Amino acid sequence: MRLVGVGRRYGIGGPWVLRDVDLDVPAGALLRIEGANGSGKSTLLRLIAGIDVPSAGRVTGRPRTAYVPERFPSALPFTAAGYLTAMGRVHGLGRAAAARAAGEWLERFGAGHHARTRLPELSKGTSQKVAVAQGLLAGPGLLVLDEAWTGLDPASRTVLDGAVADRVAAGGTVVFVDHDPLRLAGAADAVHRVEAGRLRQVGAAAAVRSGPRVRIEAEGAAGAVLPQGLPGEPSAETVTGPGDGERTLLRLTVRAAHSDALLSALLTARPPWHIRTLTTDQGAVEDGTTENATTGKGPHR
Repeated sequence: MRLVGVGRRYGIGGPWVLRDVDLDVPAGALLRIEGANGSGKSTLLRLIAGIDVPSAGRVTGRPRTAYVPERFPSALPFTAAGYLTAMGRVHGLGRAAAARAAGEWLERFGAGHHARTRLPELSKGTSQKVAVAQGLLAGPGLLVLDEAWTGLDPASRTVLDGAVADRVAAGGTVVFVDHDPLRLAGAADAVHRVEAGRLRQVGAAAAVRSGPRVRIEAEGAAGAVLPQGLPGEPSAETVTGPGDGERTLLRLTVRAAHSDALLSALLTARPPWHIRTLTTDQGAVEDGTTENATTGKGPHR
């Protein structure tokens, strides 16, 4: 996904909140947005999420997106479970899958006993749990979080931290704003700052492109179906071996951070895939050297 020359102002002839924003939003990345209060951070997140339309420039390549706003509109005529089920349907889940995901996320955030409580009756903290759950329940390709940790108890903040890591490991992208400078410290692939209506990168290496890679070769029965949502760009082909009949070979290269999610998806598929080789390319940025390590045939250990 890319933002090219994006600007935003409110009203005809109104002042520009953002101007000339160029931003790459790669798959499988964690991006932090910083800036002073009123600098335009929330406006930028709304543009990234597709909630607002640019006044200038263009946004291309936006994947299926979920957005958690800074303020959750709790005065809605739903129960917590009813709202999440409805949002699951909006995000593309079937009714049963949406209801199941709603219950699971409420339980994960310790709010399962509020499933039948109407939204206006929830406390601020529980309302925030519902807001965050709606962003996570359908596994979006792009998750945009605007101060999503605010109002959560420590245990729920930890759950959200883990959910963000899982989204990125599965090949999704997370863009977030948070007032705590230590939030996900060291985990962001890039940190950008909004100042005077402009956006500039202020931290983190370009790990999205230069980080270590894992090459995986897996084997499945002829016509084996690839699990949905694999990170990277899978390449599969049907081959024939002596006495083996036809089988499908899958070759895929992903960032090392995504390899666990990929291996789990392959090994838990029905029928499961057999992992033939796993090769790690560990690039040492400091001196430009490369180390290679290859496992032998057999399941992932």
